[in-house]
Amino acid sequence: MKVQLYSRNNCPLCDDARLMLQLVKEDVYLDIEEINIEEDDEIHEKYFLRIPVIESEGKIIQEGRIDYATLLEAFTS
Repeated sequence: MKVQLYSRNNCPLCDDARLMLQLVKEDVYLDIEEINIEEDDEIHEKYFLRIPVIESEGKIIQEGRIDYATLLEAFTS
C-alpha cells in the first residue's frame, strides 16, 4: 500500500510518526514516501500546522500525534 508521510526537519512528532510507520510496516506491506513540506510552497501552506500527516490513496489516515493502533487498523481493514 502506498503511504505518504508529510513532515519537515527538526520535528519530534514527525520522528515519532516515522517510527510508528516502521512498526506497522513490520506487520503490513507499506510503500512509504516521505514528503518534506518545506520543499513545496503549496504543500507547506496546506500542512504547516498539521504535520505530521499520514495519507494513503488521497485520504488522511492520521495527523499530529500518530499512534500505532490507529495506523494498523487503517491499513488492515
